[in-house]
Amino acid sequence: MVTKFLVESLVTLLVIVDPVGNVPTFLVVTRGRDQRARQRLAGQAVILASVVLAVFALAGSQILGYLGISIPALEVSGGLLLLIVALELLTGRGNSIGATEEGISVAVVPLATPLIAGPGAIAAVLVLARRATSPGPAFALAGALVVTMAILYVTLRYATGLVRLLKESGIALLSRIFGLLLAAIAVQLVAEGVRGFGF
Repeated sequence: MVTKFLVESLVTLLVIVDPVGNVPTFLVVTRGRDQRARQRLAGQAVILASVVLAVFALAGSQILGYLGISIPALEVSGGLLLLIVALELLTGRGNSIGATEEGISVAVVPLATPLIAGPGAIAAVLVLARRATSPGPAFALAGALVVTMAILYVTLRYATGLVRLLKESGIALLSRIFGLLLAAIAVQLVAEGVRGFGF
């Protein structure tokens, strides 16, 4: 039973977090930084995302209930944040995403949240945490989260090797393509959130 829940949790988190799918976006929003800086940002983003998801796993229902926030509201807000990032990429101002503004690093926004620990990942963790009613499943969920984030970190860390292959011109092209795709994902998130409100 615990093993089955562990496998189910791991597969769910891997599909939603999508380590490989986050590689192009990671390369684009860290454009212009050297390999060491990219690796540092990858580590920071993974740690921050892990903390966010762990907090929601432990007390997500209570936090959302206390604040009166629903999952659809999270989806809409996450979608709007992603849309801002997508517009930056599409208008060629992607470099400004990686800049530090008032002490906020690209590792926090948009990497840790909403790209990694986005509405989908938070919702999945909330659902899985509700099912982990005994110590066994709870440890299984914690293990699944750790393994998922470890895979994500390794994927992002070694993705920096793609920079030598793609060059800056290739990453610039990716910024336009993934800006468009990110905009579509953002609109989809907002649409799902609106549907969740019953409109």
